[in-house]
Amino acid sequence: QVRLVESGGGSVKAGDSLTLSCVTSGRTFSLYGMGWFRQVPGQQRIFVAGISRGGQTTTYADSVKGRFTVSRQNVRNTLYLQMNGLRPEDTAVYFCAAKGGITTSTIISEADSYDYWGQGTQVTVSS
Repeated sequence: QVRLVESGGGSVKAGDSLTLSCVTSGRTFSLYGMGWFRQVPGQQRIFVAGISRGGQTTTYADSVKGRFTVSRQNVRNTLYLQMNGLRPEDTAVYFCAAKGGITTSTIISEADSYDYWGQGTQVTVSS
């Protein structure tokens, strides 16, 4: 089992920045590809960003490219999402997720493929 705990959400104004963290425990962090997803009430959970096991490869949803940066520190078992230039449409609950059994460079964008999820952290951006 892998336990994931997100933190860093909050209420900010448009243009502000936030950094989300996801601390993991239970298994070797570097064995898992990681992803960030977000969800608003009544809608499906959607992919925001992903990072490969070693951190060399990242990918982003078009809506956040150039504004968000995903990173990881395997020695700290922690995943990050730096969010700059926040917009009201970024308002959502943000989840981190872990996917095992993949190659070192693979990134998965399908939510259903992930093995473990955190409880989520709320991000609210006002105009």
